[in-house]
Amino acid sequence: MKHLTTVLFFVISISVFTQTNEKLYDIINSVSAERIEKDVQTLVNFGTRNTFSDTLSNTRGIGAARRWIKSEFESISNSCNNCLSVFYQKDFVTKEGNNRVPHDAWVVNVVAIQKGSKYPNRYIIMSGDIDSRASDTMNFTIDAPGAKDNASGLAGPIEAARVLSQYKFENSIMYVGLSGEEQGLFGGAGLAQYAKDKGWEIIGVFNNDMIGNIKGVDGVIDNRTFRIFSEPVPPNETERDRTLRRFYGGEVDGISRQLARYVHKNVKIYMPEMNPVMIYRLDRFGRGGHHRPFNDLGYAGIRIMEAHENYTQQHQDIREENGIQYGDVIEHVNFEYAKKLTAVNAINLASLASAPTHPKNVAIGGVVEASVKLKWDKVNGAKGYKIYWRDTTSTTWDNYRYVGDVTEFKLDGIVIDNYFFGVASVGENGFESVVVFPNKVFSN
Repeated sequence: MKHLTTVLFFVISISVFTQTNEKLYDIINSVSAERIEKDVQTLVNFGTRNTFSDTLSNTRGIGAARRWIKSEFESISNSCNNCLSVFYQKDFVTKEGNNRVPHDAWVVNVVAIQKGSKYPNRYIIMSGDIDSRASDTMNFTIDAPGAKDNASGLAGPIEAARVLSQYKFENSIMYVGLSGEEQGLFGGAGLAQYAKDKGWEIIGVFNNDMIGNIKGVDGVIDNRTFRIFSEPVPPNETERDRTLRRFYGGEVDGISRQLARYVHKNVKIYMPEMNPVMIYRLDRFGRGGHHRPFNDLGYAGIRIMEAHENYTQQHQDIREENGIQYGDVIEHVNFEYAKKLTAVNAINLASLASAPTHPKNVAIGGVVEASVKLKWDKVNGAKGYKIYWRDTTSTTWDNYRYVGDVTEFKLDGIVIDNYFFGVASVGENGFESVVVFPNKVFSN
């Protein structure tokens, strides 16, 4: 590990037109499959990490697991001159009224915060789930190694913390292990409410839930494709927002969808060997993940996960039936693939943590004329802005123009009816915010 005197800084001035930053390639190359494998093995060795399993043993159960996670974050912090603030965040859940809760217990999250040098109250979060389960989620004593679901996703934030703690960023990064996912997303709900109560500005949440499988139950083997789940619009939007959208568009342009597009774009630039697939829904069909409680409170959040699942290796007792091996054991985890998806997270954490905040009060005009006008509030720390636009049927922002340090601009020759538009702020270092879809309309 580097000492503080050799810590790298994301303050190098680069042209806003530069497409790549060498530091992001360094981050990709620093992620270790070997370290991820070691972490997954350690988590598997706790036997079960069911939220309601043993909390007193030093070798088995959820208590031993979360103490080890905390010790790992503390060790990482010691290697970067105490650059991480590590603590437990917990909430008490009761059996009463919860049919997936076998007994009253504390749901304990493990949190490590790398404070931003300029904007410490802005956070980008990378999470993975601590807890595991067997076929019956109420059985908290049976072995449930949870190698892919979700030791793979939890090893990601730990490894990202090892790599990114060697850098300094303007915004804060939070690495977190969440508990209680299998019983009802308790950990995410608790941390989301904690963030709201603290008045934290959440830039976005990267929820990693299963990032280690390349062989699907359908026989497809693919070590390059992964999915990005995001909801189309926030669930707490106003009736006015819904009414305006009917006339001005934005059905697939909520804050979580923009976060998904941000990740997609960065991966295409910096990891072209990977195939990010944006899935236009909150989560898998009828199911949920730990980004959802953040979405419920109006925060941007996405789920990053493997593309090809094997259901014989999820939520299963370890057994053999009709020649099929059931169970979520470590032999099924592909660590090179988990490394790639961890790197996907790391470069996007670094990019957002280095970027100015997104523009606010973005307004659009240009009805019945061959031009589009956009206005927005000035962003502190932004060197300039980019206006993005795309065909209404496109999933990604395909065109852009850098317009400098202004707060309004007119795109001549572009008809407003045929495209969707957005604005991103650009920092002195070249890093961009998430694109913001206009939330106001003004007359010509």
